[in-house]
Amino acid sequence: MIKPQTLGELRAKGYKSRSVKNEIRRNLIRKLRAGENLFPGVLGYDETVVPQIVNALLARHNMILLGLRGQAKSRILRALVHLLDDEIPVIAGSEINDDPLQPLSAYGKQIISEAGDDAAIQWIGRDSRYIEKLATPDVTIADIIGDVDPIKAARGGHLLSDELTIHYGLLPRANRGVFALNELPDLAGKIQVGLFNIMQEGDVQIKGYPVRLPLDVLLVFSANPEDYTARGKIITPLKDRIGAEIQTHYPATRALGVKITNQEAWTNRERDYDGSVYDRPRFKVPALIREIIEQVAFSARDDKRIDKRSGVSQRLPITLLETVVSNAERRYLQELAEHRIQPGEFYVTPRISDLYAALPAITGKLELEYEGEQVGGERIARELIRKACGEVFAERYNGIDFRQVLDHFQHTKGVSLGEMTPDEELLADLRKVKGLLDAARSGNLEDEAPGTLIAACELVLEGLHAQKKLTRKEGQGSASYSRAETERPSRRQNYDDWSGGRVN
Repeated sequence: MIKPQTLGELRAKGYKSRSVKNEIRRNLIRKLRAGENLFPGVLGYDETVVPQIVNALLARHNMILLGLRGQAKSRILRALVHLLDDEIPVIAGSEINDDPLQPLSAYGKQIISEAGDDAAIQWIGRDSRYIEKLATPDVTIADIIGDVDPIKAARGGHLLSDELTIHYGLLPRANRGVFALNELPDLAGKIQVGLFNIMQEGDVQIKGYPVRLPLDVLLVFSANPEDYTARGKIITPLKDRIGAEIQTHYPATRALGVKITNQEAWTNRERDYDGSVYDRPRFKVPALIREIIEQVAFSARDDKRIDKRSGVSQRLPITLLETVVSNAERRYLQELAEHRIQPGEFYVTPRISDLYAALPAITGKLELEYEGEQVGGERIARELIRKACGEVFAERYNGIDFRQVLDHFQHTKGVSLGEMTPDEELLADLRKVKGLLDAARSGNLEDEAPGTLIAACELVLEGLHAQKKLTRKEGQGSASYSRAETERPSRRQNYDDWSGGRVN
């Protein structure tokens, strides 16, 4: 279909203008009636955040998303572009997407006045109608609204007070589209006043000259709830003008968190290896490893030594999972280099030891309180892993009898597990611990592949360590487990009491 290229052709086609909020509303209604997913890739908000966003858009309100780091605020805002029409017509050469039927700028009005129905128009796609800006203290009114351009004035022979001399900022360039501003409270007060004037009165002063800019734009913002207050971070008139204040949140359950992390983390890496499909390694992450990784984030969010106002981003488990897989991949590559295995004969499967090797993926995501700073980020990260292992262990092995395993440690020096030890060799060491493999198999495993069994055995050892029934010591590239010295049975204490019997 040939699209109109002049104003006359556009009128002949019967084109009618509509505001961007009405446009979004109509497209939203169509998607809702068709049962379409409004925000693909955004999980866990179907019953909380999404209904509130829908209500705001149906009401044609500007809105702000309040939430901590890593709660998909930016992804939601960027997804709003899919509620815009595929293309809209604008006056050719207009900096602010002038509607051919209702020009806003002095330039657009001049073109229509001079050329009439012969005025050229162009079509712009929805992606060009979404503009996003991160608010920082150094942002100026010129960046957001605009400024006088002396070069324009000199070349055109205009007075500086003439609107034709203005170089428009980001907000006017988002006319007939969506303007997203992240971290709104970081914007200087005078810039917030400029936004308020645009929203309330449709005008602004540039270099002391009043300019009418009744922009047609959907304004959406994001902010941290701790900063979005009336204590000087946000001006009250602007706050009052924002129609909807919507709170985002972290995953409510670990299962949902696992689903989000699996969606976002890069773990399928087979294509980076040369050769046929059969010569490439196969990457596989046991379900219990995924659960532990997610539990690390949940435990961190409950830890009093970690700043609650900053939050623990969902990027923590995503980055942690990717790093854990990378350590397993490094082990695979080392085994290839040492000719211990042949290409294609190996599953790259992470272990519990890979979690401890991925500490940098945790420490960089934690904002510590004073008490946490005294302890240190690395120690807290280790404690979070141990606690997460203990939580998953208690759930998977509830009611399982580990008496035989603990009896083995009572009469031996323990077991040492090397981080870079090949699967078959490490599995042989674990088999020497009486009852360990049988106990590990009882943890509802998805299969009994060597890598899965190793991860399950390590989880059992870590879980018993978390319950203080075993001692864990780290060496250079290895970890050893032995009986807990403080838990030795005394003469008055029955051995069965020390062994702990079943896990509760």
